[in-house]
Amino acid sequence: VRARFDREAKAISSLNHPHICTLFDVGREGDTDYLVMELIEGETLAARLMKGALPAADVLKLGAQIADALDRAHRAGVVHRDLKPGNVMLTKSGAKLMDFGLARASGIAGPASGSGVAMATLTHSPTMAAPLTAEGTILGTFQYMAPEQLEGSEADTRSDLWALGCVLYEMATAKRAFEGKSQASLITSIMGSQPAPLSQLAPLSPPGLDRLVNACLAKDPADRLQSAHDIRMQLAWLAEGGSQAGVPAPVSAKRKSRARLAVMLAATGWLVAIAAIVWIALLAPRPVPNPTRFTIPPPEGFGQNTDGASCRLSPDGRSLAFVAYDSTGGSQIWLRPLESTVAKPIPGTEKATSLFFWSPDSRQIAFVGGDKKLMKIAVAGGNAEVVCPVKAMRGGSWSRDGVILIALTSNGPIYRVPANGGEPQPVTTLDSARGETAHRFPQFLPDGRHFLFSALPAREGKFETYVGSLDSPERRLLLSADTGVTWAPPGHLLYARDGKLIAQGFDAKALELRGEPVSLGDAVTGTDNSGGPIASASETGSVAYSTFRQTNRRLAWFDLSGREIASIPVEPGPYSMPSLSPDDRRLVLRRTESDGSGLWIADLERGVVTRFTDERGFIENVSWSPDGTRIAYLWTDNSPHLLKVKSLVGNTLETFLDSDPLFKSFGSWAPDGRSILYARLDPQTQWDLWVLPLDGDRTPRVYLKTRFNEFDGSLSMDGRWIAYRSDESGRQEAYVQSFPVPGGKYQVTTGGVDWFGWAPDGKRLAYGLSSDPLHGFEAELQGGSEFRLGPPRVFVTFPKDGRGGAPDHLWRRLLTLLPAGKDPTPSITVVLDG
Repeated sequence: VRARFDREAKAISSLNHPHICTLFDVGREGDTDYLVMELIEGETLAARLMKGALPAADVLKLGAQIADALDRAHRAGVVHRDLKPGNVMLTKSGAKLMDFGLARASGIAGPASGSGVAMATLTHSPTMAAPLTAEGTILGTFQYMAPEQLEGSEADTRSDLWALGCVLYEMATAKRAFEGKSQASLITSIMGSQPAPLSQLAPLSPPGLDRLVNACLAKDPADRLQSAHDIRMQLAWLAEGGSQAGVPAPVSAKRKSRARLAVMLAATGWLVAIAAIVWIALLAPRPVPNPTRFTIPPPEGFGQNTDGASCRLSPDGRSLAFVAYDSTGGSQIWLRPLESTVAKPIPGTEKATSLFFWSPDSRQIAFVGGDKKLMKIAVAGGNAEVVCPVKAMRGGSWSRDGVILIALTSNGPIYRVPANGGEPQPVTTLDSARGETAHRFPQFLPDGRHFLFSALPAREGKFETYVGSLDSPERRLLLSADTGVTWAPPGHLLYARDGKLIAQGFDAKALELRGEPVSLGDAVTGTDNSGGPIASASETGSVAYSTFRQTNRRLAWFDLSGREIASIPVEPGPYSMPSLSPDDRRLVLRRTESDGSGLWIADLERGVVTRFTDERGFIENVSWSPDGTRIAYLWTDNSPHLLKVKSLVGNTLETFLDSDPLFKSFGSWAPDGRSILYARLDPQTQWDLWVLPLDGDRTPRVYLKTRFNEFDGSLSMDGRWIAYRSDESGRQEAYVQSFPVPGGKYQVTTGGVDWFGWAPDGKRLAYGLSSDPLHGFEAELQGGSEFRLGPPRVFVTFPKDGRGGAPDHLWRRLLTLLPAGKDPTPSITVVLDG
């Protein structure tokens, strides 16, 4: 071993070169072997890169010096095998290549010294503390290792050229060409992916440098540049401006004067020519954009969300990702390359919500699955990796600096977290003076420091969009709109207004609006109270958004076996959420309108439908009072939810919970009609169950508050029990507890619940399972002081094409909404070259 050490050290010492650290001597003192090396003052390239990327001129100059040093080593028959920024010193005289601890003879030249002894592998490495003499052993530092090294194949000079390409990339961008959270994911990245182009991360770098780096990083060694000498020559050529050297310098003052005059005349001529070209361009008619539009339907047998956030174009504009749902409600992210006609699901994204987002290099997608964790996964395949836990994500964005912005909960600020995982830290602060409850849907702007986000609640029906910064808590109001906005490069914001897609000019550098808003014409969806974006846009100027047009529906009676028994003589309309009155004579319907939704009352005996509410806004829940004289509904105009109770007798309207800025969800009336159950979204404990008295001091009181979600509370006919939905088991199930004081919790379902409710006779509890959407089940109460249910049985079969249902008070038949014609399929519209 000592003999080999001595031979190889002497061989390396023969590499006398101004950009290679000189090895002066090798010797032994007692049992200690030592080296005498050149003392170098400066810092490593790795330390310098901690401060950021190098100027383009320095990248070219230092890169050429490193290539020159490698060329000298290769010609001497030495392969470095561990080139990385930590093994390059930056000195006053330039770069110095260090640490040939993994070097070996390449076999392409003769012996490196005059002894005629070929080099062999050193026994120990300063970067890997393990024997390195075995055949097929992986040598080097992983981020800079060529694919053939990772495969255990023999490394040659072209392996050093790969590492040089990685070093040049890092010098120009301050980012590693290949990264991964684990050794396995890093190797996968090196073997199967390409780094983001230099032109994206370092726009001021010469275009030729991008091509040169790509030539160094070819996966197959045969496809790379074949010598360090060629790389040095190309770097030197780029440093000279990519042109030939100038003509010989003039030798007399007269020639200098003539040359100066010629230059001035030429410059004047060019200025005149440029002015003429600009004048002509200003007068010439501007070409009219001719965008290409097409739609993408959901996969066969699957459905899609119709909100604007449900589809996402990749930043490079080459692929579209969207969430599709199967018949049981199961979800998964699908990928559709725009050059293809086929969409395929991405394995590992099962149970993903529609609020996902792309990595800036278009290679990964971040999403939230069923276990409430932010995950990231390569679209080309692989295992999903955990970034951080979430509660109820409301949008995210991923910067080129490896920072993710995310709204972790329905209420609360925007957080930042490293893309490789870590502890989220808040970057915005809610303004309590303005009554803010949530910041949502962050979107990075091109500088990677500023971002857009929506503030909730809305004001006067409009969402406010702000510009925030990672470097300062200050923020600035940008605009107000019916929805949140989408940043659409190179210079527009997209949002909804009156059911149309609107484009507004925006200067991302000055952070200012430009020009007047322009309608893009197509009807869009997503105009709800979430504050989310209306569309998705790529860096290439393409836009995608979901489209869905409400169709008319008719009313019909079905028996409990799922057979239609009678049609109701009510004119079809864009109805939803049917609710029968306690006497089965009337029906309240939500009707979709141009400015939101309204309630209408249908007289089932006469077939007459009459408007019940006339206020602009959105109605989300509706329920009859037990005596049939009042209707309660949850209303919003994109501001905090209000609970409203309107009488059918005196036409009076009462408003409740108007001082509570948090989101709410309607539950049900108490059997005596004196109180209402509702859920309230707390920033700390999520959805909690509350009781609102409708008389007396009307002060709400909390019924159940835990660290889990509890909502959809429904009281039994005798007022002793409350059924509700909770996710404490990891998925939503139906539970029952005593009322008015919680106790004796009883789990009703296992496997997920879709709906539940008490039978009018008070003796049965009915529910629907997520795994069986076509059937309803019921179980009888067993009586006694402790709540118990008997075995379940199927009591109703729903029509396959029905939309909502309301059983009569005797549960003999089911009133259902059916399509009056062919139901349109939600689709995604893609606009290219817009």
